[in-house]
Amino acid sequence: MTTRIRDVLDVLETAYPPSFAESWDAVGLVCGDPDATVRRVLCCVDPVEETVEAAVEQGAQLLVSHHPLLLRGVHALPADDSKGRLLHRLIRSGIGLYCAHTNADTAKPGVSDALAARLGLTVTGPLSPHREGAETGLGRIGTLPEPEPFEEFVRRVAEALPTTSWGARGAGDPRRLVERVAVCGGSGDSHLETAAAAGVDAYVTADLRHHPAAEHLARADVPGVSVPNLVDVAHWASEWPWCEQAADILGGALPDTVEVLVSSCRTDPWTVHAHGTATESGRKPE
Repeated sequence: MTTRIRDVLDVLETAYPPSFAESWDAVGLVCGDPDATVRRVLCCVDPVEETVEAAVEQGAQLLVSHHPLLLRGVHALPADDSKGRLLHRLIRSGIGLYCAHTNADTAKPGVSDALAARLGLTVTGPLSPHREGAETGLGRIGTLPEPEPFEEFVRRVAEALPTTSWGARGAGDPRRLVERVAVCGGSGDSHLETAAAAGVDAYVTADLRHHPAAEHLARADVPGVSVPNLVDVAHWASEWPWCEQAADILGGALPDTVEVLVSSCRTDPWTVHAHGTATESGRKPE
């Protein structure tokens, strides 16, 4: 039985409906012939040099990525441009590129379901539903099997996700018991208020900024106000579990003649982590 790119797209777009994508997003088939035969698919977070090279080396006919290659409009894609070079390489190698971004963020199951599963959470619903009562939407709320101190929970997060220089950083009382947790794969500091309103003990996301995080935690000093502790992880690491989810969905729907792989490329841009030797006063010890 011959499987074509359009058959793979049918599965992806059933799981991650393009109608769920934000209006500013760029999802769908970026390059490739929908009628081309597919024998191998590679799933990744980022369509970058490393993952394109992996697709070529592994003999894939389709690269499925979470992040778009062309999020903003362009007027030219010459081969000496970084993105143009990738697109030319894909086309020359006969590899299609398909992107599922904010539609994969909000689908059920979606990016945050994959993150929650990695952390051992039982999902009870979305953090920010598409509409009241909907099971789709951004983020997920879930519960741990047993409450555990926050410092243990931060270690749980670090051990569950791929290792990065960024690691997992916790903010809040290390001894606070954590049972009910909100997660949002990718950049999630715009949902700090939503996480606080949900009454969770901890909120796991990526790309937390200094001021929003500090202002969020400062509200814990207000009588009668409870805010969740925060766990900040690398953007790439928070979304990588989705690759396994997408691969499982494709593998379960496509014929055995199609092999679906998950990229092992670590495409997090941060490569070095260092601790300085300055004291709390800012002066280095002599």
